[in-house]
Amino acid sequence: MSQITLYLDDATQALVEQAAQANGVSKSRWVADIIRKYAAQEWPQDCLDSAGRFPDFPLREDSTVAQPADSPRLDF
Repeated sequence: MSQITLYLDDATQALVEQAAQANGVSKSRWVADIIRKYAAQEWPQDCLDSAGRFPDFPLREDSTVAQPADSPRLDF
C-alpha cells in the first residue's frame, strides 16, 4: 500500500478530522473513499438508475408530446 503526504491548512484539517470521525473511519480511509468517489471514470449508480425515468424530457425520441415549431433562422 502506498502513502502520500498532504499539506492542509488548519481549517481543512479540522474538516477532515470531523468528517472521518462522523463516518466512523480513519482519516486515511475517509480521504481514500473521497478520492474513489470523485476520481472515478464512471457515472455514479444513482445517476445511471435515473436514465429513462423522465418521460417528458424533450430530447426523448419516443416522446408523443407535440413540440412547438422551431423559430425562423437567419441565413449567414
